[in-house]
Amino acid sequence: MDAGMHVATWQAELAVDCRCTLGEGPQWDAKNKRLYWCDILGKQLHWLSPSSGESGYYPLDHRVSLATPLEEGGLLLVGENRLSRFDPSSGSVETFCDFEADNPLTRSNDARVDRHGSLWLSSMGKAAEKGAGSLYRLHRGQLTLLRSNLTVPNAICFSENGEFAWFTDTAAGIVMRWALDRDGWPTGEPVPWADFSSVLGNPDGAVMDSEGCLWLALWGAGQVVRLDHEGQIISRVELPVSQPSCPAFAGPNLTTLYITTAQEGFSAAQLAQEPTAGSLYAVDTGIAGLAELPLRLI
Repeated sequence: MDAGMHVATWQAELAVDCRCTLGEGPQWDAKNKRLYWCDILGKQLHWLSPSSGESGYYPLDHRVSLATPLEEGGLLLVGENRLSRFDPSSGSVETFCDFEADNPLTRSNDARVDRHGSLWLSSMGKAAEKGAGSLYRLHRGQLTLLRSNLTVPNAICFSENGEFAWFTDTAAGIVMRWALDRDGWPTGEPVPWADFSSVLGNPDGAVMDSEGCLWLALWGAGQVVRLDHEGQIISRVELPVSQPSCPAFAGPNLTTLYITTAQEGFSAAQLAQEPTAGSLYAVDTGIAGLAELPLRLI
């Protein structure tokens, strides 16, 4: 994978100066026209209304990595030891089910709703312990283990027709593609699709666009790259901060790409060099994202 090749480039601009320790999980709520994202380590759920520019956050009592819209209304919080229903209007939280509650060493990480309205979600060690992470699918309220012995599972996303899923183990640097059956369950073994093991930056969060291309955050490289159907870089977004974590399309036409970032592990010198690290960035690419489905629990 030649991440240094000459390709079309956009520059991301600061959208919300929130300076999360570990910004993650941007998710567009199309019904309520809000973008949500999390500060995992700061235990906060942030929101932005793009039409008005208003933004804010909800304090949480545990580490949460995603808040995704529910078909029935409200949000499902993917947390370090449980999945919970959350009502943004009242702030009420109701536990739905445990999530690795018997393992205090892990927390939730990447997650995304598939083309069947089911949730794929991952866990990882709180100190990124090797092999401590796993990948699951929450389908109609039932949680099923799909894969274990992962270190930092990321880049969960799906083709529009539901034929494939993608994911990566950030520590290994290879994006995998997994064939799915008609009900969205994996068939066979995942296969290597794009190799970032020998380039600057590590593959992190990802999202698909309406043209079937995958947008992948490169943690440590200050970039989000767009990959074609063969896993080759065809364009990129550059950021003024080095740790982008995950992209998501939002807004009325889904043409604005929002990118969460982090300042996790930064020294005082690094913070001085990247004062807005951990903030939300955005770029209007003119390319529409793939509309995502709300989560079905039943």
